[in-house]
Amino acid sequence: MRRRSRQVLLLRPGAREGTDSIRGTVERVTYRSEESGYAVLRVLLPGAAEPATVVGNVGAAQVGEELALQGRWVRNPKYGPQFEVETCRSVVPATLTGLQRYLGSGLIKGIGKELARRIVGAFGPETLAVLDERPERLVEVEGLGPKRIDRVREAWREQKVVKEVMIFLQSHGISPLFAHRIWKRYRDETIDVLHHDPYRLARDVAGIGFKTADRIARELGLPADAPARAEAGVLHMLSERTNDGHVWVPRAELLERTERELEVPPGPAERALDALLLARRVAGEPPPPAVPAPGVNWVPDELAPASLATCERSIAESLADLVAAPAPGPRIDVPRALAWYESRASLRLAELQREAVARALAEKVLVITGGPGTGKTTLLRGALAILARKRLRLALAAPTGRAAKRMTEATGLPAQTIHRLLAFDPRGGGFAHRRGAPLEADVVVIDEASMLDTVLAHHLLAALPPEARLILVGDVDQLPSVGPGNVLGDVIESGRVPVVRLTEVFRQAAASRIVAGAHSIRRGEAPRSAPDKGGDFYFLEEEPERVTERIVKLVAEDVPRRLGVDPVREIQVLCPMNRGRAGSHELNEALQARLNPDGLEAVSGWKRLRVGDRVMQVANDYERDVYNGDLGRIAAAREAQGDVVVDFDGRLVAYDARDLDALVLAYACSVHKAQGSEYPVVVVPLVPSHWVMLARNLLYTAVTRGRRLVLLVGSRRALWRAVRNDRPTLRRTKLVERLRGALRPLPAT
Repeated sequence: MRRRSRQVLLLRPGAREGTDSIRGTVERVTYRSEESGYAVLRVLLPGAAEPATVVGNVGAAQVGEELALQGRWVRNPKYGPQFEVETCRSVVPATLTGLQRYLGSGLIKGIGKELARRIVGAFGPETLAVLDERPERLVEVEGLGPKRIDRVREAWREQKVVKEVMIFLQSHGISPLFAHRIWKRYRDETIDVLHHDPYRLARDVAGIGFKTADRIARELGLPADAPARAEAGVLHMLSERTNDGHVWVPRAELLERTERELEVPPGPAERALDALLLARRVAGEPPPPAVPAPGVNWVPDELAPASLATCERSIAESLADLVAAPAPGPRIDVPRALAWYESRASLRLAELQREAVARALAEKVLVITGGPGTGKTTLLRGALAILARKRLRLALAAPTGRAAKRMTEATGLPAQTIHRLLAFDPRGGGFAHRRGAPLEADVVVIDEASMLDTVLAHHLLAALPPEARLILVGDVDQLPSVGPGNVLGDVIESGRVPVVRLTEVFRQAAASRIVAGAHSIRRGEAPRSAPDKGGDFYFLEEEPERVTERIVKLVAEDVPRRLGVDPVREIQVLCPMNRGRAGSHELNEALQARLNPDGLEAVSGWKRLRVGDRVMQVANDYERDVYNGDLGRIAAAREAQGDVVVDFDGRLVAYDARDLDALVLAYACSVHKAQGSEYPVVVVPLVPSHWVMLARNLLYTAVTRGRRLVLLVGSRRALWRAVRNDRPTLRRTKLVERLRGALRPLPAT
């Protein structure tokens, strides 16, 4: 089947390709999302016999309203010519008939078609002037009492403010989508906020960064050396470093990058930093080796967003409280409990596993870490069975939904995401379980703990009652969390929390080439392919320019034919990078064209999602209860409206057209996005253009995601680069020293 493609349709002679301006009257509102502002309108253009279809963000446009629009004509494969809106401006209707339709369109609450007819009949061409300047004259309209007049006056005022704000924003180059988001955030205060501090947009409105806010500020006449700009620039650069995983940033580096990348000179940046420290929006640490005495002035050597610095301290304090408090429940006779479990499960635990179970029964806080095949699941099942037998309340959780589902399958006990465990409230923006309102649990077990970032770890630990036990299970050799911090690694490195390291690979697991390959990579050795065609791990050497083509054939033909798997549901391509040759963007496009070329489409801008596509959520959406990294499949789509329904493991979630930026194709995704997940088949491209990202922990993480088959496809040079590059992912945190300051050293063993 031939892939559908969008064609630009020019309907007006002399128009510049892809752009046009039109003006017309809204005849019908076919669809509107109140949440996003996206709409499908039928608009009658001057001299046209039939209304044209207009799609995009048009604010509160209503039937009868005249609009001046800028955008481009496109041809939808199913619905034909459509005008995609870039900017939208309301125009006062020029005729009494248009005015009557405008007022009676539902634009103003309290004014229907009949009342609109009477108002226009009473005031004629002066109708809008009366509503704007002399609304008290509405008493002249038959059937309007005082209460209804007040409602009409207030509704007219509100819609007028909305239109003024939209016109103001779009006149300063803000797209209708962002204009809608800004209006939703600030409402009547929008214009005041923008004049006072346009850089608030970068902090408060999703999708608007420093550079966009800076352009708006310049449009509004804010000088380049304004203190607000310097403060926003410093905060932006600090945020950029936390996006790279750091909690703390050296002062000199922060100032240098702020000057180089944002053109904020050192003087204004220094003053901005002082103001941010004074306002406690930024935290500072003195230079080593010692904290200055009280009253002694000092200049911070390292800086962090104040919220992250607070989270780090809170993690250390919470762990100290846990360790200090007595454990709940009766005393456990460990040898007897172990014998009971082995008899019940008809197995014999290895010595290190017995030690781990014993420590899980005795310690208040314990870390269990180890690679694939080392028995983490077996010992965890044993410890949980014994603790449940003692009637202790168990709470199992993981950072992602897929990891929680795997935890349930492995233990036979219900597990959930940490957000659900803590009962996140999307409206209030916080957790129901927190310090002062703790979880009702005696034992809390967190799987895939390597994914815990500083903020989530803070909220989790703050919600634990001091008497609870905590067991963290994870593979410290995997990639660190996507968010800032390196919590599991720092907890282990601190030496203040008991750790069980599982190193023995059990016989059954050792038969798997996937497990053997993962451990070879961890040791810095090149993994070896299976010796026969029935194996589960292979390196397939391929020329870099042919890797994408080879992977598409493997996914669409070779692997499904050999294993009988569904190429969309059961094969996951994991990429070191998103961009460039054999990156996730290129592979997603190629795989969609091959695996799902003709599904019903939802189109938003240049994004095309088809019914049947594998997709991933790329931002936490607490209202929909969908989180970054969740995988789903497009179950339904409406082409004209551009909205979709996604099936997330049996749960259907609806998305409006303007929410589609939270979804991406996921036939291929980054290795980072796959943390906490497992797939029947994993395919990993390895090409030299990924050089900067090729590292041992990245390849190890990718390989350990596969269950039945792992294929590495690419150049041997790139494979060796990944295996040999064991430079640790250095993240600047202070959690190790915080833990060492809050907790006593472990007893010598």
